[in-house]
Amino acid sequence: MLLRTLPAILAGCLCYNALADAPIEAPEPMREFRAAWVATVANIDWPSKPGLPAAQQKAEMVRILDRCVELRLNAVVFQVRPACDAMYASTIEPWSEYLTGAMGKAPSPPYDPLEFAIEQAHERGLELHAWFNPYRAKHLGSRSAVSAGHVSRKRPEIVRTYGTSLWLDPGDPATAAYSLSVVMDVVRRYDVDGVHFDDYFYPYKVKDPAGAVVDFPDSETYARYKANGGSLPRDDWRRANVDDFVRSVYAEIKRAKPWVRFGVSPFGIWRPGNPPQIRGFDAYAEIYADSLRWLRNGWVDYWTPQLYWPIEAKAQSYPVLLKWWAEQNSKGRHLWPGLYTSRVQDGSATQWQPDQVTRQVEATRAQPGATGHVHFSMVALMGGRGDLGAQLKQRVYAAPALVPATPWLGGAAPAKPTIRTTYADASPAVSISSGASPWLWLVQWKHGGDWFQAVLPGAQRVARAPQADVDAVVVRGVSRLGALSAPAAAPVRPP
Repeated sequence: MLLRTLPAILAGCLCYNALADAPIEAPEPMREFRAAWVATVANIDWPSKPGLPAAQQKAEMVRILDRCVELRLNAVVFQVRPACDAMYASTIEPWSEYLTGAMGKAPSPPYDPLEFAIEQAHERGLELHAWFNPYRAKHLGSRSAVSAGHVSRKRPEIVRTYGTSLWLDPGDPATAAYSLSVVMDVVRRYDVDGVHFDDYFYPYKVKDPAGAVVDFPDSETYARYKANGGSLPRDDWRRANVDDFVRSVYAEIKRAKPWVRFGVSPFGIWRPGNPPQIRGFDAYAEIYADSLRWLRNGWVDYWTPQLYWPIEAKAQSYPVLLKWWAEQNSKGRHLWPGLYTSRVQDGSATQWQPDQVTRQVEATRAQPGATGHVHFSMVALMGGRGDLGAQLKQRVYAAPALVPATPWLGGAAPAKPTIRTTYADASPAVSISSGASPWLWLVQWKHGGDWFQAVLPGAQRVARAPQADVDAVVVRGVSRLGALSAPAAAPVRPP
């Protein structure tokens, strides 16, 4: 991916005019988190339908990851636990019905989809974040019989029926321990780059046939809490249950693997009236998600509020909400909002045109403190949505970008590489030597007064120039947390 950088206004002034006899000094690289959710629940993104042979499932995953590279994304957020089931080999929860059509049935021939996705993503220089639903136990659209290995069979005391779905009871301490064990099993056994939660905490409220709201069935759990000396009102207790879980997940991930980032994508509105013009769903009161507290306390490494409204919607304005979240981010965590890209030309009465998404990307870049975004979901980026892909590549993703660095998690920078410029068939290239492969290579080529940026997997040791008449090259190693090595620079002279 040897591509010209974005214009200076978008790329942090990626142009540099150097005198011929001056030292070779490359500009700071462009950084931006560019990701897409890959949803597995109801086969939204992958696999296209349950029961496909393993080879076809793998081929579909490869097409998704190749499309990410083509669009110059740098991460995928892969749903590994849709509803107390697993898109990976687990001894805790059963295989997902969305893989094979039957809960508990393994892919055939056997393979581990998460292991495969991580391997293929990393080969392409893409991060992979494992996405979990912490409390949903059985999706309302589920068609499979519940397997013997499901939590509703093994641990029925922590499962509640609510509407047409099954949920873990967040007020039971055993639920927190159980879901934490699932998350940490993946963190310890798989080389994931991040752990990700979406907006499902306590369930969205359901109504009975008469239209009355049905309360979540946790009366017995709350009574036990009160009997043990608890004093919080029920709604505050519910919020405290989620707070405690989010805090413990963050702490346990850092205890096991400090470099694995934790992110949450809450409902985009914390409470109506924040900021004053905002109206809509009250996630604080309805699903007991005090997401603002998690951000302010630094219990996340990145924050992906689901800002699923158009720029023009005054009561849920994308730029107004984004600015408000940036102002609340006192710990300086990554702010990477979620975009409702699947609304583009979806055939609905409220469908978007492709430029809504590109304008939201541009608005995000214009907001201080916001350094990336996540598309919901990958299906919208695979094609068939007008010229969305072309607009992204030409207008906002004209060059690859590094993921922003996460300095609060520490970690050493890679060693300075050794480089050697070569020519093959009159085409310049650079060979890279290093004692150990870093996560990525940042390769910057100079041509006249312009610089061209390339981002390559760490295992790759040769990079070709974007054009024949480049003047110089600078190479730096990049760590898993985005730290850069000292630069290795060399002029490029024709043989």
